Amino acid sequence: MDIEELMPQQPDQAGQEKKVSPLVSLEKDLELYKDSIHEIAIEIIAEGISKHPIFVAHQHTVSIGEMILNREELNTNWTIQASMFEEFVEKGIIQPAYKDLFLKAYKKPEDYMCVFVIVPEGANFIYYPYTAGASKR
Repeated sequence: MDIEELMPQQPDQAGQEKKVSPLVSLEKDLELYKDSIHEIAIEIIAEGISKHPIFVAHQHTVSIGEMILNREELNTNWTIQASMFEEFVEKGIIQPAYKDLFLKAYKKPEDYMCVFVIVPEGANFIYYPYTAGASKR
C-alpha cells in the first residue's frame, strides 16, 4: 500500500477548504517523541524482547501494543504504543506469507523507528529517522 492509498487526496471542490493530511501532525509529534521512542526501541532490543520493535501511531483506541505516549496527557495529536514484529504476526496484521518480505524491508532500528500508522482510511508502515542524517544512509 502506497502512502497515497493510506491518505487519499480529496478532489478540490469550490468553496471547501483543502483538508490537511493527518501525516503533517504525525511528523510534528514524531519529531517531539523521537528521543523517547528511540530509548524504548533500544530497551526492547537490549532486553531480548524483540529485534524488531514497531510503534503504533493512532488517534483512537487500538488493541495492539502497550501505550507509551498518550496524546491527551502530552497535549499532542497522536498516541504511540510500543509493539513488536512478533505481535503483528500473532495478531495477523503481518501475514505469515509476508514475514520474510517485511523483515527484509525492516530498517535498522538504531537509526529508524518503524511506525504503523492507523487512520480512518486505513493503515500502513512508515520509517522515520531518529536523526536527519539517518535518511541519507
